[in-house]
Amino acid sequence: MNFKIATFNMMNLALPERQTYPGERLSKAEYEKKADWTAGLLSEMDADFVGVQEVFHREALQDVAARSGCYSHAMVDLADETGSLPRVGFISRLPVKKVEVIRDFPVEARLDVQGQFLPFTQFHRPVFKVLVDLPGGKQAIILVVHLKSKRPMIDDGHPRHDPWEEARGQARSLVLRACEAAALRWIVLHEIRRSETPLILMGDLNDATHAVTSDILQGDNPQRYYPPEVKKKLWDILLYSCGDLQVRKSYKDVYYTHLHDSHYESLDHIFVSQEFVNENPRHLANVEYLRIYNDHLLDPGLTDAKPRPWISDHGAVVVNFKMRS
Repeated sequence: MNFKIATFNMMNLALPERQTYPGERLSKAEYEKKADWTAGLLSEMDADFVGVQEVFHREALQDVAARSGCYSHAMVDLADETGSLPRVGFISRLPVKKVEVIRDFPVEARLDVQGQFLPFTQFHRPVFKVLVDLPGGKQAIILVVHLKSKRPMIDDGHPRHDPWEEARGQARSLVLRACEAAALRWIVLHEIRRSETPLILMGDLNDATHAVTSDILQGDNPQRYYPPEVKKKLWDILLYSCGDLQVRKSYKDVYYTHLHDSHYESLDHIFVSQEFVNENPRHLANVEYLRIYNDHLLDPGLTDAKPRPWISDHGAVVVNFKMRS
């Protein structure tokens, strides 16, 4: 028995003629193009669970799911829809047993520096926590996330495009993203420590696989000289990059999900607990194959062709899991 999961930043999917960001909206014609293209990619991926980012309206997400032809009986949901802010959501053919929206950092996860708490207490975009049934009767927790981008957070009244303000703004964004990663790590530890329910964390992390913020989420591998009983306890609470698990089985790494100024970046990730790692003798399932759908991304340094505005600027990550027989 196999099942597939995916993460996909849809780049501002919204209903037509509805303002999203100030002065921005999709025309009816643009919406039709975006909906058809997005549905086509969903159809090609054909994943049983898709965590999505940058969706403004649940109705638009329901529309592209229906157009794909793959999700006639699927559950479609969006976290804290406002219509004016991009949110995370999901499409699931797997039976959904429970859904929770996490807005605030756990109190225990708030960070302080020299006794002073940092001002960040909420996720920039609320997190979805979904409990699903897997093939074979097991369950899994799935966290769908979208961490703060690298876009500078510049206070009102300060000039934009000023090099110093840009630097300060990028530092603020990094601190917020780190706080979000730490809060998520606390949630992950709370869920998987001394638990046999596996966990999958997916989404746009806005950082590379082993950037500091991503490493915070995954945890540190035990040092080789640690006693076996200590290693076992630490392995139990780690998350593992499906990209890394794929590289162990392949001779080539072509993992990139975003292009910015001709820089190939890996921002979208799927991390799993040890129950999905083949090296774990008690694994429930293993990562059989990972595929990146990124052929639509254009390198502006290699072509004069302009990106089509209805196409996402992110690639999608799809992982095929094979249940243990």
